[in-house]
Amino acid sequence: MTMTHIPLTRRTLMAAACGAALLGLAACTDQADAPAAFSGIDITGADYATGFSLTDHNGQPRTLTDFKGKVVVVFFGFTQCPDVCPTSMSELAEARRLLGPDGERLQGLFISVDPERDTPEIMKQYMASFDPSFLALYAAPDALPALARSYKVYYKKVDGPTPTSYSMDHSAGSYIYDPQGRIRLYHRYGTGSAALAGDLKRLLAGD
Repeated sequence: MTMTHIPLTRRTLMAAACGAALLGLAACTDQADAPAAFSGIDITGADYATGFSLTDHNGQPRTLTDFKGKVVVVFFGFTQCPDVCPTSMSELAEARRLLGPDGERLQGLFISVDPERDTPEIMKQYMASFDPSFLALYAAPDALPALARSYKVYYKKVDGPTPTSYSMDHSAGSYIYDPQGRIRLYHRYGTGSAALAGDLKRLLAGD
C-alpha cells in the first residue's frame, strides 16, 4: 500500500499555526470562565449521606423532602460537647445572618450521637441558643449505628469518672444539600462562617 505525501506549503503551515493558537485561546477562555471552586469539598453525586428519616425535637417525623427549596446543613454532635459542636453551630448561625434575606432559605439540622442523654427538651433548648429555626434530630440508639455508617460518620463513647459523665468522640464536619435535596458539599470543622455563607449563597443561586 502506498501513502500519498502532501507537501507542507507556507499556507498550510500558517493555517496549522492559527488553528493551534485558536485552540489555545479557547482553552484559556474556558478556564477563565470556569466557576471558582467551592470552599467546601465537592461531593456531588456521592452514594452516601443521601438522606435520613428521623424525628425532630418537636416530635415531628422529618426527611430531606421537608426542606425542599432550602439549602440544608447537617451536623452530627451532642449537646454536652465542650467546643467543636458549639463552635460549628455558632458558625452556622453566623452564616445564616451573613446570607441576609436568603437566610430564610437555610435549614440547620443537628443529629445527636448521644441519644441516651440528648432528650427532645434538651435538644430544643440547645438549638434555641444558636438559632430558633435550627432543628435537632433524634435517632433511636439501635438505629444510630446504621445512620452514622450511611454518612461515614465516626462516633464513640468515652467513659468518664461516673456513668453519666462520659463524653463522645465524633467526626466534626457538615454535610450540605442544595435546594433540590441533592448532596453537594462537605465542610470540614473550622472552615469559618464567611466561607460557609459563600458556598450556601452559590447553591441558593443554582450553582
